[in-house]
Amino acid sequence: MLYTLRKYRALYIMIFPVLVYFFAFSYYPLVRGFVISFQQFRLIGDRPFVGWSNYAAVLKDPTFWKAMENTLAIGAGTLAAGFAASLIAALSLNEIAQSWFKKITQTIIYIPHLFSWVVVGGLWIVILSPDGGIVNELLLAFGLDKPVSFLATEQYGRWIMVFTSTWKEMGFTCIIFLAAIVGINPSLYEAARIDGANRWHCVRYVTLPQLVPTMKVVILLGVLGILRMFDQIFVMRNGAIAREVDVLMMYTYQKGILEFQIGLATAAGFLVIAASLIIAFIIRAIIRFDEG
Repeated sequence: MLYTLRKYRALYIMIFPVLVYFFAFSYYPLVRGFVISFQQFRLIGDRPFVGWSNYAAVLKDPTFWKAMENTLAIGAGTLAAGFAASLIAALSLNEIAQSWFKKITQTIIYIPHLFSWVVVGGLWIVILSPDGGIVNELLLAFGLDKPVSFLATEQYGRWIMVFTSTWKEMGFTCIIFLAAIVGINPSLYEAARIDGANRWHCVRYVTLPQLVPTMKVVILLGVLGILRMFDQIFVMRNGAIAREVDVLMMYTYQKGILEFQIGLATAAGFLVIAASLIIAFIIRAIIRFDEG
């Protein structure tokens, strides 16, 4: 062992700052937060342990379960729509012969991913505005009687969140699919064409099967992010649609930052972590992630 330490001493020295970073900014806060979730936390004064009371209070709170419902609905919709849109976009771009057009299109659909939700949310708030918004102007031009207040109507709230999230992130996932398509062995397409396959057959029997491992990665990454939605909702929500779009991270924000119930908010945060792990393991088993 001493020989191994001496032999790889330089590597251990290089990795030591990384370990310190993760311990200081990831593992220690995680452990400290877990302790706080069992306390009636105050900045000043005693911080008595209250056992599982914080967790019980969260689980008995109907607002928490409504936030869970909203999170799963918006998250599942975003995952499904984003996956389908990205895959279709990647397959379509792969069929384009002109490389210049492919590059321009790829850049255009990727650009929204580079912007923060502050920019994207503000953009869509303006676009969907009933007062001069592009969407309402088009609807009025096609004969609609009066403008629609999309972001002030509950029935549109979740759909708008799904659509805008898909619009923003599909370019990034599309790049992942395109990278996987480029890595497919060209001889598979040549063999398929020799057997009389047309373009659709090549996509169905060659491209899609070869993309299965990448699809599994994309699905799993999407599932891991379902319960962590915050930026988009924080920027685009308002009092009119809050009941239908407030997610779990908004619940923890309201309890911890606005109401200063730190113990309760921390308990809710750890319930989100536990739920994320459970959902991830279930999806991992369903898609048979380890089978390649």
